[in-house]
Amino acid sequence: MVWKPNVTVAAIIEQDGRFLLVEENTSQGVKLNQPAGHLEPGETLVEAIKREVLEETAFTFEPKFATGIQLWTRAPDDPTFLRITFSGTVGQFHQERELDSGIIQTIWLTPK
Repeated sequence: MVWKPNVTVAAIIEQDGRFLLVEENTSQGVKLNQPAGHLEPGETLVEAIKREVLEETAFTFEPKFATGIQLWTRAPDDPTFLRITFSGTVGQFHQERELDSGIIQTIWLTPK
């Protein structure tokens, strides 16, 4: 048997002391989350995180650092996820873009 984890990417986006999160509908209800998603076939990790941030926030994203790698399984028989987290900066906001299905809005939060 070949082990094939689900590869996901996530973004930590800080600007002027605020962090960009998405409010989204999930199977567990409405949650605040980092912009994140799955690696698609043929994509690099950098291409994937740029695409996910654009799709979920309508901002372009320039990753600067890989800040974390997590391996996670909810239960022994559940799929395993390999999540790579990037930090970086946002650029242009594309106001005309429709956000991904399930994304309610983007929110800039302070750590306080």
